[in-house]
Amino acid sequence: MPRQSKRFTALLEKIEDREYTPLEALELVKANANARFDETIEAHVRLGIDPKYTDQQLRTTVALPKGTGQTIRIAVIARGEKVAEAKAAGADLAGDDELVDAIAGGQMDFDLLIATPDMMPKVAKLGRVLGPRGLMPNPKAGTVATDLAGAINEFKAGKLEFRADRTGIVHVRFGKASFSVDDLLENLKALQETIDRQKPSGAKGRYWRSLYLTSTMGPSVSVDFTALQDIKLEG
Repeated sequence: MPRQSKRFTALLEKIEDREYTPLEALELVKANANARFDETIEAHVRLGIDPKYTDQQLRTTVALPKGTGQTIRIAVIARGEKVAEAKAAGADLAGDDELVDAIAGGQMDFDLLIATPDMMPKVAKLGRVLGPRGLMPNPKAGTVATDLAGAINEFKAGKLEFRADRTGIVHVRFGKASFSVDDLLENLKALQETIDRQKPSGAKGRYWRSLYLTSTMGPSVSVDFTALQDIKLEG
């Protein structure tokens, strides 16, 4: 077993063996995020799905109303005037066949890849490189688009793609420790509503199984997800 630091052990002692209300959990996670940098706040949701079946897979996007607190580098594969459109909209990298070749050669200095539909046959050849990193453009995720400016602006503003892993767990970052509790709650509520709205058609029995919140360097806190679902935010 890996040894825990004195810092982490001290933080663990502050956490009770129970489900916290969403506000309690957010306050505790923020208080425990005492590393020397602005820690990322994450949600880990275990769902009652088996993603090996196509009708029980979950892959979608959420627009976090308060943003992610992170700057993402976006690459765009397009051709002709669309390359200039992407650059004008704020893409960090944009190109056609030359960018495809660069990515095939190992250039991966971006966090998100968007492609126009006409370039997808060429992008598909990058599956071995992009797939394991979760960077393959997908229409359901909004990363295959003709409106490049709209797509780029949405992702820069806080739109995130997420999916359930092979065990049915969703891992999503939804803010920073420097965010207020109210802003974190608004982002978390948007995530919960998206997960509920995108419930796979083949999901059977209890959909939500558990919800934990944590920070980059902190211990996880169990949350009463039914209390989160019951919250009604103004606006």
